[in-house]
Amino acid sequence: MLNKSDKIYVAGHRGLVGSAIVRSLKEKGYENVIGRTHRELDLTSQQEVRAFFEEERPDVVVLAAAKVGGINANNTAPAEFAYENLQIQCNVIKSSHDYHVKKLLFLGSTCIYPKMAPQPIPEDALLTGPLEETNEAYAVAKIAGLEMCKFFKMQYGDNFISCMPTNLYGPYDNYDLSGSHVMPAMIRKMHDAKVSNAPSVELWGTGTPLREFLYVDDMADACVFLLEQYDGKQHVNIGTGKEVTIKDLAQVVKQVVGYTGEIRWNTDMPDGTPRKLTDVTKLHNLGWRHKIELEEGVQLAYDWFKENIEAARL
Repeated sequence: MLNKSDKIYVAGHRGLVGSAIVRSLKEKGYENVIGRTHRELDLTSQQEVRAFFEEERPDVVVLAAAKVGGINANNTAPAEFAYENLQIQCNVIKSSHDYHVKKLLFLGSTCIYPKMAPQPIPEDALLTGPLEETNEAYAVAKIAGLEMCKFFKMQYGDNFISCMPTNLYGPYDNYDLSGSHVMPAMIRKMHDAKVSNAPSVELWGTGTPLREFLYVDDMADACVFLLEQYDGKQHVNIGTGKEVTIKDLAQVVKQVVGYTGEIRWNTDMPDGTPRKLTDVTKLHNLGWRHKIELEEGVQLAYDWFKENIEAARL
């Protein structure tokens, strides 16, 4: 069981995921939450990570740090995505074992599942088929991380658990168009077009793929719930169990932003996986459900973007 006095290290505490988990932990009374910036601690350095664990001795670790990006970033730098994520995971997981961390939560991504996985995707679809080519390097690294947590649990009894959040969005997302995911890219493009009175906005693909989106504060609430309630071997999907086409998502974003121009679809660009919906039966049976629906979440995300443009990683 977690105690309110536990020292909780959130790796990646300033990113979209990590910052939301820090907010959720503090809202629930966990005051002893620590983090380090990349400048303060290079997680790809085994020496630096071990020195940090030696000095700080965290009770609980949340591994939310990762090199992430959209289709373009994954396609152009697969070696970096594989190498850096494997380094981060190996260093943090092994140090968590060596320094007797009482609980670790590893965050994966639903891109770990096979490209043609059954829909909705159950947890046991893992490693049952080929991956989506456009993010294969990232997926392979994440699969290695969650399997490593499982192996440390099996061999040593370490209480290392994993979760698989669906597509996330919200405060502190990456709005740099060269590396952003679909939701922040849409918000940024339509906001810029609105400000400049551009007659049209170009979006990638056909708009037909189906995607599931979860507001990041809901994800963080689920993560803290799992830290407090779950000790199982199998990873747990975190999502809404609801999906929307990219074309319909674009209409939601357009309405929230207040952009009145035309959306043009560049069908020469890749769509990615045709459908990706998580089966959240396991999480629902444990007693957790999402609270923020898509329209409300997009409004919250856009409000944050407007108020924090300097922090939105443009």
